[in-house]
Amino acid sequence: MKWSVWAGALAGAVLAFGAAAQPIRIGVTVSKTGAGASLGIPQSNSVTLMPAEIGGTPVEWIVLDDASDTTKGVANTRKLASDDRVDAIIGSSITPPSLAMIEVVAETKVPMITVAASAKLIAPMDEKRRWVFKTAQNDSLMAEAIVGHMARAGVKSVGIIGFNDAYGDGWLAEVAPRLEAKGIRLAANERYARTDTSVTGQSLKLMAARPDAVLVAASGTPAALPQKTLRSRGFPGRIYQTHGVANADFLRVGGQDVEGTILPAGPLLVAEQLPESNPVRKVALDYTRSYEAKYGAGSLAAFGGHAYDAALLLANAVPVALRTAKPGTPEFRAALRDALEGLREVVYTHGVATMSPTDHIGQDERSRVMVTIENGRWKLLNQTN
Repeated sequence: MKWSVWAGALAGAVLAFGAAAQPIRIGVTVSKTGAGASLGIPQSNSVTLMPAEIGGTPVEWIVLDDASDTTKGVANTRKLASDDRVDAIIGSSITPPSLAMIEVVAETKVPMITVAASAKLIAPMDEKRRWVFKTAQNDSLMAEAIVGHMARAGVKSVGIIGFNDAYGDGWLAEVAPRLEAKGIRLAANERYARTDTSVTGQSLKLMAARPDAVLVAASGTPAALPQKTLRSRGFPGRIYQTHGVANADFLRVGGQDVEGTILPAGPLLVAEQLPESNPVRKVALDYTRSYEAKYGAGSLAAFGGHAYDAALLLANAVPVALRTAKPGTPEFRAALRDALEGLREVVYTHGVATMSPTDHIGQDERSRVMVTIENGRWKLLNQTN
């Protein structure tokens, strides 16, 4: 990563303790294997682009694989907090482990920046969630964009097929009232497991309901399965996906069947297509070039950007915490939590973040765009269409 990105993030930082200080230890638990691997691998890769020091203090990054498993995610979090005595935790890649991890970080009082999607991770705010921050766009922000597009496109009825876990639950909770508000009928609601290899029954039920469009409320490569099945059965309507599919693996697995898909995404995904005036463009392009220089052309995934954005948040918050406490102490972890909550207008690869005591993601419309898939590539849509 170009030093200018980190230098910009750290402008005005106070070098509170110097290079010989106790290092800052950051734990990372992501889904490098299992159903969430297409999210976790680029997140793990992005750690190699993160800084070796912040505010003049060395940083140690400790990366663990939770295998997309809730029990493993909790165990990793407890190990990082209690055994490795980290000052902050980044993770997990998907919603179910991240929700369970909240208990541990609240108990051990270690700030956590989740890179999973569900708004339930940070809302409603309470004594446990006050230790949790977030970089992946809330499903509420993205659901608003999807339903708005449906309404403008003249969609009158929608079928939903989603994961039978917290991810699918969260999306249904966000989409259903927005559909009702726009006068769009929810024609069918089906579920499937992340590890399922067939959704034929669910797809036939969706088609029997004859919706104008289908929303697949899933993430990673497993989200391609319903779409491929619907297309093979001749479903003629529009298919929408969530921002949980924004990586090259989804394009590879989906192939021709995902052409024309419509979805909301972070601006990172189409950084080169953003106007020069967009504040996110430069940071997103710098990250894209650094990532693809190391991992190959076309390897970029929006999910890696979520992890990198967590590091950018820390780069802005750590110098503030260093003014009052030393790394490796409860006081530093509490100060770091407070500093994260006080961040204002931090530009990162997926938007601009301004935190508050009641809002631990701090994003607005600058953190989303609508895209489609055209000739196997992501294409920015006119945001008024």
